[in-house]
Amino acid sequence: MTENMEERCILFANYIIDTRATVRATAKKFDYSKSTVHKDITERLRYVNPQLYRQVRKILDTNKQERHIRGGLATKHKYEQMSQ
Repeated sequence: MTENMEERCILFANYIIDTRATVRATAKKFDYSKSTVHKDITERLRYVNPQLYRQVRKILDTNKQERHIRGGLATKHKYEQMSQ
């Protein structure tokens, strides 16, 4: 894993931009805690690469707006599986 914090921020940001992944999915992919990924993306990246930060921020805002829909679909899927 990348030990340099700035490189790690950029790595996470590029992954989120390329895949439109959530913070949770990014953390799982790179085997870091969700808290580390969130802090790197929302706080540190702003100073490391402001342009990249703005791109990631748009995706994170979209993910935040859609999370209630994803949660509802996951619950629906869960109960459909249980009824079969």
